[in-house]
Amino acid sequence: MPRRHDPGRRQRIIDAAIRVVGRGGIAGLSHRTVAAEADVPLGSTTYHFATLDELLVAALRQANEGFAEVLAAHPALRDPAADLAGGLARVLGEWLAGDRTGVELEYELYLAALRRPALRPVAAEWADGVAGLLAHRTDPVTARAVVALMDGICLQVLLTGTAYDEGYAREVLGRVLGRVPGRAATGG
Repeated sequence: MPRRHDPGRRQRIIDAAIRVVGRGGIAGLSHRTVAAEADVPLGSTTYHFATLDELLVAALRQANEGFAEVLAAHPALRDPAADLAGGLARVLGEWLAGDRTGVELEYELYLAALRRPALRPVAAEWADGVAGLLAHRTDPVTARAVVALMDGICLQVLLTGTAYDEGYAREVLGRVLGRVPGRAATGG
């Protein structure tokens, strides 16, 4: 029997892995659960991804694209006269107010790098990419500090269940960006 050509199969497997992790966490991820979710033979998952770490790397890369795309499209990044701290605070608020399952999934995959060294380069790529988006509005060191602060704010909201406070985020982002309370922000 000839092999069926299915150019979308690899992507369906990645999408299925994201759904599996979204429902049951990384602990529920296996080649078998992903194959069942993607409705493909088990051998297809191991053909495209020899290890679960390879599959998690692909899933993390895809999940990371969401926030970076939202951030890159925001006018505060393109307009040098825009309030960068306020724009970033708005972006965080919009992202956290969106699909909560998707946000939690992105962070679960991101934090999996703590125990899975294969994921660390992808997590670093994400942080470097977001810092790169910010670098034309500020210096590289401040851009990395802003990324770390945004990560911390998101983790606190996700882990404590507290409501996102855009005013607080704007204030602390402004401080990192060099705005002194009571003085107008320049964004870099």
